[in-house]
Amino acid sequence: MDRENVWKSYTADELKELEAVNQKYKLCLDAGKTERECVDTAVEMIEKKGYRSLEEMKKAGRPLQSGDKVYAVCMGKTIVTFHIGKKPLEEGMNILGAHIDSPRIDVKQNPLYENEELAYLDTHYYGGIKKYQWVTIPLAIHGVVAKKDGTVLHVNIGENEEDPVFVITDLLVHLAAQQLEKKAKEVIEGEKLDLLLGSRPIEEDENLEKKEKEAVRGNVMQILKAHYDIEEEDFVSAELEIVPAGKARDCGIDRSMILSYGQDDRVCAFTSLFAALDVEEIERTACCILVDKEEVGSVGATGMHSRFFENVVAELIALQGSESELKLRRSLQNSRMLSSDVSAAYDPMFSEAFEKRSAAFFGKGLVFNKFTGSKGKGNSNDANAEYLAQIRKIMDENKVAYQFAELGKVDVGGGGTIAYIMANYGMEVIDSGVAVLSMHAPWEVTSKADVYEAYKGYKAFIES
Repeated sequence: MDRENVWKSYTADELKELEAVNQKYKLCLDAGKTERECVDTAVEMIEKKGYRSLEEMKKAGRPLQSGDKVYAVCMGKTIVTFHIGKKPLEEGMNILGAHIDSPRIDVKQNPLYENEELAYLDTHYYGGIKKYQWVTIPLAIHGVVAKKDGTVLHVNIGENEEDPVFVITDLLVHLAAQQLEKKAKEVIEGEKLDLLLGSRPIEEDENLEKKEKEAVRGNVMQILKAHYDIEEEDFVSAELEIVPAGKARDCGIDRSMILSYGQDDRVCAFTSLFAALDVEEIERTACCILVDKEEVGSVGATGMHSRFFENVVAELIALQGSESELKLRRSLQNSRMLSSDVSAAYDPMFSEAFEKRSAAFFGKGLVFNKFTGSKGKGNSNDANAEYLAQIRKIMDENKVAYQFAELGKVDVGGGGTIAYIMANYGMEVIDSGVAVLSMHAPWEVTSKADVYEAYKGYKAFIES
């Protein structure tokens, strides 16, 4: 089924709105390079729109009413928002779900070492990456350091112009004959993704008899203590993520695209949040859940497999006047969801990996995937035909550009989302999202038109 390039249809007013949505999106990408930063950014946005924390609502002691706006956060890494509708929660919700973790490199708990007067941080990569893409590019360190006295230090080194940046080194081509014979997945080994941190020895104190054996490492710790109040033992209770340094930028001479780190899946997360915040009066409660850990299987307390979402819905039902396990089950089963995750954009440079009739294209709008998984639809949620028909009707009535696609050729590979987890409740779920070029690379590319259509589509869905 051929779809028109949506750029051809925009009016001047629509182009103005498109640029406004994308400008706001780029600012969110810059502010949210980790899942914690995404949650902080979301909280700042939603509180300006009148959302109140679940704990605050519980303390207030009054029943939830239509129009109330509530949010809850799990461990600083997952957030869920609710705009209470006119109908009881028992009748279900319209849910937008996306993930805010992205492939990256994590710092280990005992990371700092010196090797031949060079200081490094030992690392472990997170999620599916091509390791060779992460060498010789400017990198930044984001995260938190939790100290024993209960204080939490927020770390962001490498984003401001006056900050230093960091790098993972690579072997020079002059000596790389053997390296170039290796398979791509072996060119850079995981143990060689260590971050170069410094090369200057500490200035020795003439009054001390004992000299620092690892003087470069000592100098690094002295700087960390002086500028960031970080002791070496604090690495044990730290979560430090290594991400590409730099801001989201317009891409292309026509400025039609966005180049940025972390668009999988923050392009769906932030457009979902924009849509949820722009909704006025609604019949069914609108929910937006942005979760952690999707890139490693949605596990852990902040992943979609946890009971956090279910527990929060139970709290809301109690705030509506009745604590009922049956009403909780009905609420979840009667809900509808767009499980929003990115799709692979057709890339003419690598056309052999795609089945063109079933591929997603730039400039053709929001992408729906009836199923994901791999090969024989393994580990996928396969949406039913009746729900697809409802989705088509909503999008057409609201003049949203959309396309249906699959993730590459049947036997080439595949991927999963959080859809199958939410489908366990018996609710209607379909995968949707934005087409991305160079997915999981340090810098990914999206079409501004698709970002805009995603926002429109998500808004139409939760208002339906």
